[in-house]
Amino acid sequence: MCGRYTLHCRTEEIAERFGVHVPPTLPERFNLDPSQQVLAVRLNPEVHQQELAALRWGLIPFWAADPSIGNRMTNARSETVAEKPSFRQACKSQRCLLVAAGL
Repeated sequence: MCGRYTLHCRTEEIAERFGVHVPPTLPERFNLDPSQQVLAVRLNPEVHQQELAALRWGLIPFWAADPSIGNRMTNARSETVAEKPSFRQACKSQRCLLVAAGL
């Protein structure tokens, strides 16, 4: 995924399309970048159902001493994501779909 993208759909439309409940509404934005709150479809770990959630964009590896490293960890190559130490565990158990309207 690139370093920025746009989301200009209503939250209710997104929830209907993916068949999930509507979370607190985030405003439409045309310049989303790492470290911002973004909408994602994920499996809720508590109730084991899909949900639309507002999440912070970026991966903070378990070994990171500084959470700001998540601002730079936004891209992984599909060919090696399951092998690289930074992404390996998240690839196995922390997946989600970032909702985007365009790049």
